[in-house]
Formats: sequence, structure tokens, C-alpha cells
Amino acid sequence: MNENNVMEAQEKPVARRLTKKDLIHCFVIWETTSESCLSYERLMSLGFCHAMSPIINRLYPDNKEERVKALKRHLVFFNTENNWGAFIPGLVCSMEEDMANGGNVDPDMITSVKVGLMGPLAGIGDTITQGLVKTVALAIGVDMATKGNVFGTILFILLYGAYLMAMGIFMFKQGYTVGRNILSKITDKKIMGKITDILSIIGSTIAGAMIYNNVNITTPLQFTVAESTVVVQDLFNAIVPGLLSVFAVFLVFKNLSKGTSVFKIMLWMFVVAIVCSLLGIL
Repeated sequence: MNENNVMEAQEKPVARRLTKKDLIHCFVIWETTSESCLSYERLMSLGFCHAMSPIINRLYPDNKEERVKALKRHLVFFNTENNWGAFIPGLVCSMEEDMANGGNVDPDMITSVKVGLMGPLAGIGDTITQGLVKTVALAIGVDMATKGNVFGTILFILLYGAYLMAMGIFMFKQGYTVGRNILSKITDKKIMGKITDILSIIGSTIAGAMIYNNVNITTPLQFTVAESTVVVQDLFNAIVPGLLSVFAVFLVFKNLSKGTSVFKIMLWMFVVAIVCSLLGIL
């Protein structure tokens, strides 16, 4: 009986747990480098991937293939406010830990969580951090500086820096804690699947809103038939508002799905835009 217990213990895989040092390392990298390598193609994804590297190395120390897969899934497009948004890497740490130990989490769910949360947290974070806290701290510091007090600048740095650090630590810690608590209670893969679907819908909605707000392609073309003037853009709007924008985004995603490099797509967009502008089409 004892021998069987020993054999079962030997066969049972050792749980891979993140240490406090791993989480601190992840947060420090996130807080200091998440916005230092932005690009139009992926925005904060390189910073996110960099922050997750100590977590991935801890969870898959002897499996290079799994480390490569994990790092690749964190190179997808990502953008948020990095202090309130610290909740996301904290949550993802708990999800990566659960998946590495055979839980119900899968790579698609991790991606869906990132996409679904980055927009709302960015909206909250930018409003409070940039619109409120920074404005108040600047007002105090500038008021002191204009009165000849040399500590005005120092006070602004201390106030704003303390807020950024405190909020970042709090949100990261809450993300990891919430993740562990939720994942430990969910044992049904169907529930996890529903959560993934919900977050995918949220992410798609946010992506659609971003496209609507940032892509605006119109045409000035119009034709005069007899005494009537036909405005082409009005015709397009009658069919589908923003039809040209939708068509342009569709072409970009179509080419991305075929493996076309972002640089080539951007180059073609510049060429088409210049030619169409010279011809008076766009």
C-alpha cells in the first residue's frame, strides 16, 4: 500500500506556482517598460510580452516549445492605460498559472480577456489619471512654482509618482487575486467557454468602435445628370454608413490573414491614398 502511494506521488505532476518575486518582477517590467516600445502595428504588445517573460520562464522552465507559444500569444495587439490597466497582466498571470497546471484556461480565453478588458480600463484610467489626478497635481505644483517656490516641481513629481505607483501595484495585485479566486471556483469548461465568448463579443465591439472613431474614408466624387447632382458619398451612406471605411478595414484584415506584412500593407495604403487624392477620388 505504501509503495503504491509512493508511485502515485511520483507520477503526479508537480504544481507550478508563481512566487512573490516573479509577480514583483512582472509588475516592475510592466510599470517601467510597457509604454517604451510602442508601435502602430502592435502598440503595447511588446511591453506586455516583456512583462510576462519572468512568468513564462517560471511556469515552463524545461519546455522551450511552450515558452515560445506563450510569448507569441502575448505579441498580439494590445493597448490600455498602464496603471489601471495593470489589472490585466495581474489577471493574466493567474490565468497562465492555471493553464500551466492543467486548468480550464486556454490560450483563446487569455487573448479574449486581454482584448475585452483593455478598452474599458483604458477609458477609466485615462479619464482619472490624465484628466483628474494629473491635472490636480499640476495645478498645485504650478501654483507653487509661479509664486517662486522651487518645491512646486518636486511636489508634482512626488504626488503624481506616488499615485502612479500605488494605483499600479493595487490594480496588479487585485488582478492576480481576483483571477486566482475565480479560476479556483470554476471547474466546468462550458462556463469557461461562455466567459470566452462573452469577452470575445466585448472585444469585437470595442474593435468596431475603434474602427468607427479612427477610420474615416470618404469620396468627393459627384456627377451632374441633366439638372440633378448625384453625390457618390451620399449613395454609399444610404447603402451602409461608412462603407468605404468598412471596405478598407476588410481589405487590411484580409491581407493580414494571408500573412502579408504590416509594412507592405501600410506602403500600399500610402500609394493608394496618394494616387486617389491626385485623381480626386478620395
